[in-house]
Amino acid sequence: MNLLLLLGAPLLTAVAVLLCRNKQQVRWIALAGSFVQLLFALGLLVTFRAERSAGEAAQMLFEQNFPLIDALNIHFHIGVDGISVSMILLTALVVTAGVLVSWNIEKMTKEFYFLLILLALGAYGFFISLNLFVLFFFLEISVVPKYLLIGIWGSGKKEYSANKLVLMLMMGSGLIIVGMLGLYFSGGHDFDIMNLAAAQIPSDRQNLIFPFMFLGFGVFTALFPLHTWVPDGHSSAPTAGSMFLAGISMKLGGYGCLRIAVYLLPEGAKEYANIIIVLSSIAILYGAFVTMMQKDLKYINAYSSVSHVGFSLLAIGMLTQTAITGALMQMISHGLMTALFFAVIGMIYDRTHTRMVDEMGGLMKVMPFITTVLFLVGLCSLGLPGLSGFVAEMTVFVGSWENDTVFHRVATIAAAMSIVVTAVYILRAIGKTAMGPVTNTEHLQLKDACWNEKMAAIILLAGILSIGLAPGWLNELLTPGAEIIVNRIAGK
Repeated sequence: MNLLLLLGAPLLTAVAVLLCRNKQQVRWIALAGSFVQLLFALGLLVTFRAERSAGEAAQMLFEQNFPLIDALNIHFHIGVDGISVSMILLTALVVTAGVLVSWNIEKMTKEFYFLLILLALGAYGFFISLNLFVLFFFLEISVVPKYLLIGIWGSGKKEYSANKLVLMLMMGSGLIIVGMLGLYFSGGHDFDIMNLAAAQIPSDRQNLIFPFMFLGFGVFTALFPLHTWVPDGHSSAPTAGSMFLAGISMKLGGYGCLRIAVYLLPEGAKEYANIIIVLSSIAILYGAFVTMMQKDLKYINAYSSVSHVGFSLLAIGMLTQTAITGALMQMISHGLMTALFFAVIGMIYDRTHTRMVDEMGGLMKVMPFITTVLFLVGLCSLGLPGLSGFVAEMTVFVGSWENDTVFHRVATIAAAMSIVVTAVYILRAIGKTAMGPVTNTEHLQLKDACWNEKMAAIILLAGILSIGLAPGWLNELLTPGAEIIVNRIAGK
């Protein structure tokens, strides 16, 4: 399969959106383009699995390599493995749902959809890039659209939130640039990820470069204590913006931590593993307990995301194959789950004009579809069997427990205990929102989900259930990539 199609589809969609003047046509063009991207992503999944079944054992498939600046060894080198394919599919699902949820956007409709599609372009390019320079280019493509989406279409302290988000992400980008230069000069003056993996970078150099790379990508993935942009950014962003920020943007950071920092600098990963575990454990517990104090549904999901992303980073710090597979599963599960959570919160807010839990009640009676989806995504968040959250978190715990030291076991137990706290704040928030009598008589006139909102919810629920009920396909997709990373750590 030609991976350039994954870049061409959003690029052509974005251009078509800009050239269109009719708002309704803009919506349909954006939706058609997002469905094309989803079809390409599904086609890539099927083709990739077929190639593997046919015996193709290369680490990366469908590679293409075009020189850009030969003197600096900067090439447009792209390719995918199972990890990349799963992230691409996640992106396609979230973007399609985001377009559907934003169907009623009236303010600068064309510009809104253009920026949303541009975010998708950056994510696809990031996940298929095998050259650090190109990967960084696509990472930065997504920063400006986030700023504009929050600053123009956001709510509350949107200017403050947009500025804070961009400043912190630019700080992360600065750290990544320093790490990139360190890798370039230590790895034979090359930006190619595959060549850098084969280079013999001294351990002391790895120990020096690793913190820059991991912390840089850690800012994007809300590594404690660099997570403070998350609550403000999510609470002020429009619904689709929150879906993309939590569902995709935070996964760019997690993917970078694993694919770049850990894979290219395995000695550095071993050196700093315990620090990663401590910071991740703090994030898991801190995020869970702070969430208990929140009354705003968006803040509940935002702080909950800090806790749930902590599971991925904890698993990365454990450095076992099962744990790293679990980290990847958690990234994908959390991407689907939190995107759907923000979508449902947006649906409720559009109707009630409030996100405060104490101002709602009895919504199950007037909005059965929306509140049913709210229940399902909440149960996924607390790890109910049959949903993706259970599969991902159990894989993380099993992989973490494989380390038999007291330190690792205590960290695993602490992380597992957060599930109890998660159950408390999830069930309390959903119970107050959906159950009991209708506390506001004006809510009796509210309407349930429209066709576009139902489609968005069904698309994301399909992903959650496909992992929760039949996780084998995802495990099969992710395990070879996780094994390669662990072999690098083991020096094989």
